[in-house]
Amino acid sequence: MEVFVSPLESARFIASNSKDVFVDEEGARRVAESLFDKASAAEFGLAGWKRLHELNPRAAGEEAVGWVFLVDTLNFSFWSEREEQKYLVKYKGRTYSGYWSLCAAVNRALDDEVPIPLIEERHRVLNESGTVLLEKFGGSFLTCVKMSEKSAQKLLRLVLENFPSYRDEAVFEKKKVSFYKRAQILVADTWSVLEGKGDGSFYDISSLTIFADYRIPQVLVHLKAMKYSEGLMKKLREGTTFQSGDKEEVEIRGCSIWCCALICKHLLELYEKTGQDMREKINAVLLDYYLWDYARDHREEMKDTPFHRVRCIYY
Repeated sequence: MEVFVSPLESARFIASNSKDVFVDEEGARRVAESLFDKASAAEFGLAGWKRLHELNPRAAGEEAVGWVFLVDTLNFSFWSEREEQKYLVKYKGRTYSGYWSLCAAVNRALDDEVPIPLIEERHRVLNESGTVLLEKFGGSFLTCVKMSEKSAQKLLRLVLENFPSYRDEAVFEKKKVSFYKRAQILVADTWSVLEGKGDGSFYDISSLTIFADYRIPQVLVHLKAMKYSEGLMKKLREGTTFQSGDKEEVEIRGCSIWCCALICKHLLELYEKTGQDMREKINAVLLDYYLWDYARDHREEMKDTPFHRVRCIYY
């Protein structure tokens, strides 16, 4: 059986050996302090996943879990080469871009009972995952969820063992490291769509890390919780496209995970000082949801902070 490595341990190792990306401990602490009031509000909580995002499923059940599996199987590479060439989808009177354009396209296709046009990689990944789902899990991702016995880590391992496109790994300093962005967000979105109840009441949801993509690092640098070397920043400003597994790309993603782990740690410590135990309400999943929304809502003021460009199936 293949050995899967921990994204958190990978992040610790990468952050300790990074040459071009640096986690600013004080910056992470300041971000935690800025989140202190927000973290206890509904916008930071699980309920916001449905309430704040109208394209996410309203109900909890097998169809909703299937929807989550579909979109997270296709949840990669949404950035545009040029701002004026964004892929846009119109649905119910609104126009969506990025990840939400995928959700809108899926929902529109379900409403109209028509197939979804997919480019080659998405088509291959969807066929591969659909075949596994049919052959091993009776065509239902809920079967997979039930097999996890309410463990986020067990569900993560089931996904990694059975669906090859989710194995988001690299080699850094001659050591295998992992990020498992889509696999972890699949577990997290399953938890969210089931509202943390029933089959989705994962007792170890806090063991997941943030989902290392291209937006989270950008917002962390913008918030001064993470820094890039001059050389790396120059490459980013020039629009360099990295390959999945390039040293700089691995450092950016690994340091992002570690930086957010520190933000969560500091945030929990701040609440402990007030006598509040917030371990059930603060975790990397909810921090990721919050930061991702922050990046979308503050796009204009973040224009001076470039994101890293990679074309791959992992994010």
